[in-house]
Amino acid sequence: MGIGDNLGESFAYAKEALVGKWVKWIILMICSLPILSFIQGGYIIRVLRSTEPAPELEDYGQLFIDGLLYFIIWLIWMIPVIIVAMIFFGGALLALISGSDALGMAGVAGMFIGIPITFIVSILCALFAYIGVVRFARMEKFGEAFAFGEIKDKIGEIGWGNYFISLVVLIIAMWIIGFIVGILLLIPILGWIILLASIPFLNIFMFRYISNLYDSAGTA
Repeated sequence: MGIGDNLGESFAYAKEALVGKWVKWIILMICSLPILSFIQGGYIIRVLRSTEPAPELEDYGQLFIDGLLYFIIWLIWMIPVIIVAMIFFGGALLALISGSDALGMAGVAGMFIGIPITFIVSILCALFAYIGVVRFARMEKFGEAFAFGEIKDKIGEIGWGNYFISLVVLIIAMWIIGFIVGILLLIPILGWIILLASIPFLNIFMFRYISNLYDSAGTA
């Protein structure tokens, strides 16, 4: 499946999942709020299982647990990013407040160096985290989200270049939609309703796209 086809199929999947199913959409909107968002995270896990048609909302306890595990998986994968950020930006902050001009200059230099390094580390972690989350969803085993060798092999089957470009296209598409939603936020009350409504739709669209990308391994 090409990138354009994936975008179209993922949009159609999200549309089929929500349009006309207003109670389900409203519940997922409510589940965009803190704590309840774990339920929406659990629904994302079901989307990643490549269920067709789109899964229904049921067994909220399991959805909550899966959503919590989804959050923990991402948090663990982001630990290297947190460590690198703390080293560069924490050290830079200490240097800046030390009162020493020399240390202050070193702190500024550290921040400039830390920004691109942290960005690169975050990209690498995200590349592995996305596949890890799909493995967890498909195999229903928490440890599979961190099977580094298998994840690396799966990315190799997808193609590192294809995988990276596909994610860049997805991010650009999300930015464009986010920009439009941001403009609509200027509309009193209605803008916030549109924002809440867009969150579940965009989540389903995004993770269906990731699921299709995962399944494209070896088919290019």
